[in-house]
Amino acid sequence: MIRNYGTVAWRNLIRNKLFSAINVLGLALGMTASLLIFLWIRDELSIGRQYAHSAQLYRIMEREYTDGKVVADDDTPGLLADELKKEFPEVVYAAGFSWEEGHVLTVGDKAIRQTGCFAGADWFNMYSIPLLAGTPAMALQSPNGVAISRKLAEIYFATPQNALGKSIRFDNGNDYQVTAVFENLPANDPEKYDFLLSWAAFLQREPWLTDWTNGGPKTRVLLRPDANVAQVDAKLKWFLKGRNTDFGPTFYINLFLQAETDAHLYSSFKDGFLDGGRIEYVQLLAVVAVFLLLIAGVNFMNLATARSVKRAREVGVRKVVGAARSALMGQFIGEALLLTLFAVLIALSLVKLFMPFFNQLTDKQLALPVDQPVFWAITLALWLGMGLLAGSYPALFLSSLHPVRVLKGTLRFGAGAQLFRRGLVVFQFTLSMLLIVGTVVIYQQLDYIQRKNLGYSRENLITIPLEGELARNYPVVRQELLRMAGIQSVTKTNGNPLRNGSTTESVTWPGKDPNAAISFHNSAVGYDFAKTMKLTFRQGRDFSPAFRTDSSNYLINEAAAKRIGYSNPVGQPLIFWGKPGKIIGLLRDFHFNSLHEPIRPLIIRLADNHYGNLLIRTQPGQTRPALASLEALCQKLNPKFPFTYSFVDAEYQRTYRSETVVGTLSTIFATLAIFIACLGLFGLAAFMAEQRTKEIGVRKVLGASVASVVALLSRDFLKLVVIAIVIASPVAWYVMRQWLQGFAYQVEISGWVFALAGFLSLLIAFLTVSFQSLKAALMNPVKSLRSE
Repeated sequence: MIRNYGTVAWRNLIRNKLFSAINVLGLALGMTASLLIFLWIRDELSIGRQYAHSAQLYRIMEREYTDGKVVADDDTPGLLADELKKEFPEVVYAAGFSWEEGHVLTVGDKAIRQTGCFAGADWFNMYSIPLLAGTPAMALQSPNGVAISRKLAEIYFATPQNALGKSIRFDNGNDYQVTAVFENLPANDPEKYDFLLSWAAFLQREPWLTDWTNGGPKTRVLLRPDANVAQVDAKLKWFLKGRNTDFGPTFYINLFLQAETDAHLYSSFKDGFLDGGRIEYVQLLAVVAVFLLLIAGVNFMNLATARSVKRAREVGVRKVVGAARSALMGQFIGEALLLTLFAVLIALSLVKLFMPFFNQLTDKQLALPVDQPVFWAITLALWLGMGLLAGSYPALFLSSLHPVRVLKGTLRFGAGAQLFRRGLVVFQFTLSMLLIVGTVVIYQQLDYIQRKNLGYSRENLITIPLEGELARNYPVVRQELLRMAGIQSVTKTNGNPLRNGSTTESVTWPGKDPNAAISFHNSAVGYDFAKTMKLTFRQGRDFSPAFRTDSSNYLINEAAAKRIGYSNPVGQPLIFWGKPGKIIGLLRDFHFNSLHEPIRPLIIRLADNHYGNLLIRTQPGQTRPALASLEALCQKLNPKFPFTYSFVDAEYQRTYRSETVVGTLSTIFATLAIFIACLGLFGLAAFMAEQRTKEIGVRKVLGASVASVVALLSRDFLKLVVIAIVIASPVAWYVMRQWLQGFAYQVEISGWVFALAGFLSLLIAFLTVSFQSLKAALMNPVKSLRSE
């Protein structure tokens, strides 16, 4: 019997090639998109959970109350980790962790820039990163020791075993001895480093970190398995009170814990408290994946129903000869499972085919986990679930038909069945409308980010690490650069012009409330900083070598002037870090951080540092020859360091990489959802045309035009699409409004967005239905009425 059912199912699929192909294509596309999303979500959820003790790992966070505002981040004092181990019996291990830095590592004639950090001695005890050489206890104990990755060991020493005990020169200065070799970090590890230096070396290099009033590095702790996290959190809250001497009525810091397993997905804070993060993208794509599967399943139902008239007589004959309803249901569900099996096989092939493109788009290194039973269990569940979902309605419907009505030709579909099918169409196009509106709004916001006047020009702006002879002989280097063709201006800065996270409360002025702690961002720059960045002065001037007193003078932005209370700040006194000076320039506000954040008060001082970045503006159209000249000069003056540069506009693009990826995925999935929904609409149009074949024939005999017949068949479907537009519009507005709240500077959602999305939905629906309607309208009425 099963063999007979299989034969009948196969013959039916072959006989209806077009409908079978549409069914398989719709299911395959829905499954392909859902599998790709599943792999992406799986990777996102695994970040922070790859360590043996992930459940016990926590990040120490600060909630800083200052100037009537609350800000949360993970910048902590440099001495915090050691103190926590002493004061908290629940803490098994604790380690500080610095920001990522690029250093030139030299062994013999190999000098390559690598990325690394400083970490506390407990780091390898806390994070179960396999060591290929050395021990966790000794890896980060020595101030002159360095732990390197397998990749670096193979680059410099051929094997991890050969690396142990060997020396590496850092930035052509100090030599460090390899104390351990660790396995390369997984691609999805939240931290990116290829070497680690000891915390003792970090405190020696940055003595300001031994002051409890300063923060910057991160702190991680590993709690005992039986530790009460809530109690630890409560005790931790006021830990800095008494240690940080800046505490007062208007300034204080509360510490709190954040689980390592939550840090990646829940990283956005508003007014000091958790406000989402990447989890929102995970949830969004999970919903999209489910909807795509549902739309694909709905299409199967619609197409199967559309062909039910063709199968009705078959069902009637089978029932007359004694076929039970359960057997008929098994027959149709079996056909659905067979179709779904084809779709699953095609989907797996498409996932394999599109994986490189998807990885490039999402900056992932995903692969089909064919060696994991869980993956095959999910695939099996997907096959059975989609097969049963897609085949259930046709099976129940067709198996319930009365043979007498079917064989007499009086088969009609009731109001309930029609309402159900119309509801599915509304559901499909509601989702499509949501995706269209979302795609348009995301595109608008990304375009706004690209076109936003940042207060400076990021085009033709290049950064070069200030290191070695470039740092020691900066005045000479600057003069050499300014003499080169194609270079417009040169300056230096102690940080990144796109990301300024350095803040201080050590700013005073006449009339300031002595109890008020007000936070200011600050930056150290060279001469011509405003000129090179193309900043605009409201008042005053830039730093100039013609004024020797500029070493104690300051530039401020409008936000700082407003917070200080100076209406005409130029010439007014300002004391920064205890160093008195005057304000010589008032700059128009410019964005020195992400557009996710509002512009904060900023103080700029003249740099006396020998680190940071050279900032070079080239003449428009002269960037390539200017780079060649730059490289030649760097190789001449700084031969022991490889020439490295980056474009500020490229860095700016990378800042909004997550939003760009979401925008691209939204476009792809919106297009796919609309396409799959149109397959369902095509099926319903075919169903309606078959149901009304004789009616169309009669109308044509009575003189109806082709246009009137097309309008007749299209009108009902377009009404459903209009209903979907009405339902989707307020939902889309609310969802996208919530997404835009993550930006301090954002576009307004205009009414034309919904008008455009509605027009596109109606146009696509009309074109889809018109194809089938036109085909029915052009049919010879003699063929449809000859049985009469």
